[in-house]
Amino acid sequence: MTLENVTNIEGLFEIISTCKGSVELVSTEGDKINLKSSLAQYLAVAGVFSSGCAKELELSIEDPDDMKRILDFIVSGESVE
Repeated sequence: MTLENVTNIEGLFEIISTCKGSVELVSTEGDKINLKSSLAQYLAVAGVFSSGCAKELELSIEDPDDMKRILDFIVSGESVE
């Protein structure tokens, strides 16, 4: 799943923390970083989100329900309900 122009980084991580399966950030080289890990989230913020907005994120999402949860978050204007 590719997400574009993500601005609510904290909200995205909050949604990811509620996911049942693994959610991984996939680099352009194909490396995967587990975003359910607090350390990995910190590293992602330091790198990918350093400008305050992620232009494009490639996520690998294991559980279809988790994919729906993340899509609902993005479609809702990135608000956490």
